[in-house]
Amino acid sequence: MTPAVLLVRKRGIAHELLSYTHDPSIRSYGLEAAEALGLDPASVFKTLIVEVEGVGLACAVVPVAHTLDLKAMADAVGGRRARMAQVQAAERSTGYVHGGISPIAQKRMLPTRIDESARGQHRIHVSAGRRGLELVLSPDDLLSVTRGEYARISKS
Repeated sequence: MTPAVLLVRKRGIAHELLSYTHDPSIRSYGLEAAEALGLDPASVFKTLIVEVEGVGLACAVVPVAHTLDLKAMADAVGGRRARMAQVQAAERSTGYVHGGISPIAQKRMLPTRIDESARGQHRIHVSAGRRGLELVLSPDDLLSVTRGEYARISKS
């Protein structure tokens, strides 16, 4: 099992695991998960690692059908500017492989912001720490386990 799954189990967080066969030719991992599992893309969230000036690396969790608003993310963590982190830096910091980065149980806990759109949902889907494995849990449980905050950080 992945560190993310082990942590939610250890904390007694209500969750479900969903798996699908990842197609290596597809690069839109989150949209692939939504389609393969027959899920509403509004309930599937991707984990993005960004580099924020004045802060360092940070974790953004946004719906797969939206894009990250880098300016809003920088503001949300108290930085000046943000840019997508280099893949190697994201993998090294989180301990997960690109396309399978979970916001939960990262090797180095990063400041985490979860898009405001998650707040109104009963359950959301995030990477469980490897390609082809999704974790289903409540947004508030995700917020708690990541010590994150809600913020308006995506745009359609």
